[in-house]
Amino acid sequence: MAYEPLPTQEDLLLESFLALETPEGFRAELINGEIVVSPTPDGDHQDAIDLIVMQVYGRSTVAIQQSGNTGLLLPRGGLCPKNRAIPGITFAPRELRLFRGAPPWMPCDGVAMVVEVTSSKPQGDRIAKRHCYALGGIPLYLLVDREQGTVTLLSEPSGEDYTETHSVVFGKPVTLPEPFAFDLDTSDFA
Repeated sequence: MAYEPLPTQEDLLLESFLALETPEGFRAELINGEIVVSPTPDGDHQDAIDLIVMQVYGRSTVAIQQSGNTGLLLPRGGLCPKNRAIPGITFAPRELRLFRGAPPWMPCDGVAMVVEVTSSKPQGDRIAKRHCYALGGIPLYLLVDREQGTVTLLSEPSGEDYTETHSVVFGKPVTLPEPFAFDLDTSDFA
């Protein structure tokens, strides 16, 4: 008589996450083996995203596409085989057409930059998501930290972290490398 193997803890966690019905106005992510439920962002959060999107579209050296609702599958060891994060905004070169036909949770291959604007759980953006995005090999992570009044560009992912970090206070420009290749104006973030 053959027995079916019992589900692993990671199988049960992923199954629970995928079956989760979040209340209206909330979204769920699976970060480092923890289900994180957060309220949808406020108006100041969206304003910062809009300021970035307008500059990226108007000043990048190549055509860029973006998505604000796409979940990314990101590698992780240990309890959970994949992290599932929803960045504030995700950018990719337009020529890749990365978001066309993409499932709700897509691989991060081809993503050029993710952006997070801190909200109710800033430590998640500062630490946990930073490590997730680095593990995913996402070349650029831009963090707008409203609590600290800074914009940080992390680049050169290696393992669980980024090897290059450049922070400025609101009002100072941040140089975005290729494929963007322009100085991001942060003066309206304050």
